[in-house]
Amino acid sequence: MITIVGAGKVGVSAAVQIAVKELDDITLIDVIPGRAEGEALDLGHMASILGLSIDIRGSNDYKDMAGSDLVIVTAGFPRKADMTREDLLRKNAEIIKAVGEAIKEYAPNAIVMLTTNPLDIMAYGLWKVTGFEPRRVIGFAGVLDGGRLAYYIAKELGVSPASVQPCVIGQHGKAMIVVPRLTFVGGKPLTELVDEATVKKLKELTVDAGRKIIELRGWSSNHAPGAGLAVMAESIKKDQKKVFYSSVYLDGQYGVKDVFIGVPAVLGKNGVERILELPLNEEELKEFQESAAAIRRGVDELLKML
Repeated sequence: MITIVGAGKVGVSAAVQIAVKELDDITLIDVIPGRAEGEALDLGHMASILGLSIDIRGSNDYKDMAGSDLVIVTAGFPRKADMTREDLLRKNAEIIKAVGEAIKEYAPNAIVMLTTNPLDIMAYGLWKVTGFEPRRVIGFAGVLDGGRLAYYIAKELGVSPASVQPCVIGQHGKAMIVVPRLTFVGGKPLTELVDEATVKKLKELTVDAGRKIIELRGWSSNHAPGAGLAVMAESIKKDQKKVFYSSVYLDGQYGVKDVFIGVPAVLGKNGVERILELPLNEEELKEFQESAAAIRRGVDELLKML
């Protein structure tokens, strides 16, 4: 069974994509009474219309995640205009602590993915609260950032996004690191296909994508994260061992230790099966390590709140 904690827009979008793939039965959990149950009922009707052979149920009780081998955490507060970074960290730390303790009690053998921001810091916090092996906790971000970069490159070059292999690493958010030298289109580096000014424009579009969506429609991205979570879940449930850019625990890779940060990782039935080390040049490696240091400072703040 797959449990999704958080029946907001991202959680429900993920449930739709997972249901269509028929990966497993789904339990939606939300602390707001009726929300998860109502979404599950509607999704169940959708599954019936599409002829999908899965069961979808809703609950506001964490104990109903019992037996799950995959738990996806989408619960969390978005940052509001009047909130400081510390306010957001504190509010989401409370959520991560409650959810992590529930996972530890009711789904102790599960692999966990999460989207809660600030992503890399919260992944570390969830790992600490559950006490799980690091390979069983995975932060979602790189698939979304990479997907956005591939979208803009494809539009720029007039090719299918399927022909683009994007490379976005480091901290999720405005400080993400786009590596154009290791971003390929049909095997050719992006730096050989467009000039420096275009590379800069593509980076800016990628970094600004989330804000642009909020500006246009009033709330943050949900369809793309839902799709990203589903393809990652598929690789885990089917042991596909596909490579996804994810926030995972580093223990010496890239010269970084004891931090969750975005890098390419092989995902399979055991969670993070392997971490791939990219051939970063001196400048790229320095930027990556600075990103890791910034996350570490945030982790130190978080640990005081857990």
